[in-house]
Amino acid sequence: MGTLGKAREAPRKPHGCRAAPKARLEAKPANSPFPSHPSLAQITQFRMMVSLGHLAKGASLDDLIDSCIQSFDADGNLCRSNQLLQVMLTMHRIVISSAELLQKVITLYKDALAKNSPGLCLKICYFVRYWITEFWVMFKMDASLTDTMEEFQELVKAKGEELHCRLIDTTQINARDWSRKLTQRIKSNTSKKRKVSLLFDHLEPEELSEHLTYLEFKSFRRISFSDYQNYLVNSCVKENPTMERSIALCNGISQWVQLMVLSRPTPQLRAEVFIKFIHVAQKLHQLQNFNTLMAVIGGLCHSSISRLKETSSHVPHEINKVLGEMTELLSSCRNYDNYRRAYGECTHFKIPILGVHLKDLIYLYEAMPDYLEDGKVNVHKLLALYNHINELVQLQEVAPPLEANKDLVHLLTLSLDLYYTEDEIYELSYAREPRNHRAPSVFKNYDHDQDGYISQEEFEKIAASFPFSFCVMDKDREGLISRDEITAYFMRASSIYSKLGLGFPHNFQETTYLKPTFCDNCAGFLWGVIKQGYRCKGNKCPESR
Repeated sequence: MGTLGKAREAPRKPHGCRAAPKARLEAKPANSPFPSHPSLAQITQFRMMVSLGHLAKGASLDDLIDSCIQSFDADGNLCRSNQLLQVMLTMHRIVISSAELLQKVITLYKDALAKNSPGLCLKICYFVRYWITEFWVMFKMDASLTDTMEEFQELVKAKGEELHCRLIDTTQINARDWSRKLTQRIKSNTSKKRKVSLLFDHLEPEELSEHLTYLEFKSFRRISFSDYQNYLVNSCVKENPTMERSIALCNGISQWVQLMVLSRPTPQLRAEVFIKFIHVAQKLHQLQNFNTLMAVIGGLCHSSISRLKETSSHVPHEINKVLGEMTELLSSCRNYDNYRRAYGECTHFKIPILGVHLKDLIYLYEAMPDYLEDGKVNVHKLLALYNHINELVQLQEVAPPLEANKDLVHLLTLSLDLYYTEDEIYELSYAREPRNHRAPSVFKNYDHDQDGYISQEEFEKIAASFPFSFCVMDKDREGLISRDEITAYFMRASSIYSKLGLGFPHNFQETTYLKPTFCDNCAGFLWGVIKQGYRCKGNKCPESR
């Protein structure tokens, strides 16, 4: 069966799959996820490697920890750059868990006590204090790290070191607000009071795009360094609620777009909604909100909408031209080259297509080893991952150039909280515009010269997608298969399978995958943000395309 999803060469292969040809793995220009010109992350990485000196070439874990501890002077001030501290404390889980890292620090503290080195003990506590202060969310979310910290606190308390106890105190963590609410960042326009029973109809494209951007940014800025690190370590967003909410919002917007179009009873009215969403997309582009733009265009290009021929006949040519331009901008062709170029040219506030940048992280994570040949930690990998994550996190500090109405935000949030299945959306689509049985058939797609016949080779391409291999074709053996013969072929095969209680082996439907997924047919990676491919709906069938 041919590949149904847009599969590309994967950064790694699933178990049981054949290795990709070596020549393809070495084709760097075609497969590299990054543009040819250096990005801000790459420039920052180069500068950090220079500042780290010999450590940038690789170092043992013990050497890295010691360098972090020695970053503090006797008064607890940083006596050197905090870059190594930032990289180690954000990216250490690539090579060691947080609890294990802290356990190594505890061992160093015990050794320093045994050697009667109060200065080193104090620096160790300064290092732990920095960890607690700058990355307190880790201690809030990681139970193992919390347990190990309690062990350290009991040790220090037993030794009677009051200053050390105060330095590694974690009681203030419970008082920290880690929800990171967007309402603290942008001014809420509460003066606008309006009837909102018909939310979509009452909002102009500009206002609708601004409120969608408000929700998107609110979701995006809740994703922390730890969330990105968890994504890399677990290779999925499972048990990562902030990323799950971001994906759910994107999917919700895409479904909402489809349902708003399909909710209108006539082709003319559906076309008007379609046109309005194109204008929304244009405003989203102006706001540099690429993630919501992807969701809106994805909804308009979904097969439940694109199949509406009567509706599309009422859409002006210039609107279709804009849709084509937007589709080209967001195309996965050449690894999202058009999007990457446009995104790189944007300054100030912007919201990236999260899925594309998560793919880049996975590429780096899988392509580079954790350790070098001499057993040293690959600091270059930690730096590369750190800088790409940091570039995303820094975007959270730039407030959006807009104001939002709290009431409208609340109602829009409710509108996007959908509970429709793909089947229900397709049923609504076919209810609006039933199947046109006069449309070109599979046969016509292969009968290019329209002479009523296809070759045996062309028939085999069709038959490869179906489970029928026992029916006799081309009875007159003239080498060509007529329309009547192919119709009889499928009718007979369908009848036999029905009598045997069998059916088609797979029931593929468009699917959004929440973790890196590979095609079961070609072993290629399914790239994309939403609707990356197809999955069989069979209860026990894992097939993905």
